[in-house]
Amino acid sequence: MRDITYPPIILTAKTVFRVLGQKFDIQGVEHIPRQGGALMAFNHVGYLDFIYGGFPAHLAGRRVVRFMAKKEVFDNPVGGPVMRSMHHIPVDRGDGIASYHQAVDYLREGELVGIFPEATISRAMELKEFKTGAVRIASAAGVPIIPVTLFGTQRIFTKGHPKDFSRGRSITITVGEPMPVSGADPVTETAELHARMSKMLDETIQRHPAAERPAGAWWVPASHGGSAPTLEEAAAIDAEERRARARRKAAKAAEKRQGSTDS
Repeated sequence: MRDITYPPIILTAKTVFRVLGQKFDIQGVEHIPRQGGALMAFNHVGYLDFIYGGFPAHLAGRRVVRFMAKKEVFDNPVGGPVMRSMHHIPVDRGDGIASYHQAVDYLREGELVGIFPEATISRAMELKEFKTGAVRIASAAGVPIIPVTLFGTQRIFTKGHPKDFSRGRSITITVGEPMPVSGADPVTETAELHARMSKMLDETIQRHPAAERPAGAWWVPASHGGSAPTLEEAAAIDAEERRARARRKAAKAAEKRQGSTDS
């Protein structure tokens, strides 16, 4: 695939990293294959995870990672054209078969594809339940899954908190060993991937500078002494958010019907 916008965007991102004085601790880059397809599976704590998540691949000498992202991102009049120009993959949560086939095709062509098995950002800063899509896609393409955990990106831009582009933030990333999958039992293999990444995330958090994960901080998981909601509390917040979104959608539809009746 011809990449016109991806290289300058990578250059821009690296320039921003330097301008913001961000400090990176990235381990396990050697686990990223120098050639051939692989599915990179990331935890999801912030809106910019796809930018930081692609950095280890760049350090490994791979040009790009094709990320799977919700279709709504591609519907944005500004972000959509950029995402499409970078050959990222739109995911329609109501009908994901097209994105599944596109991801498998990319992997078979030797591309790196990025996926967030949690599907949405974790307010708990810990791993939510995984969907089985990562295992199904990797097994269909005959490629391994490369687990990756990130910590620190949530302080910059995440759900429910203001953006903070303060200088000197630390970003800690761990790339795990490739996990081969057969697809014979996607549920069991997904549970194994979750267990591997949970252990990796715990180690990643422990490696993050202690001064940047103080007790009581909102960006630190409750299990590590922070004030982020527990997984159960976060699930309740997410459920209420979905209900509120459904109510707004229903109200808007009713308003539209009323307008049609009045006219």
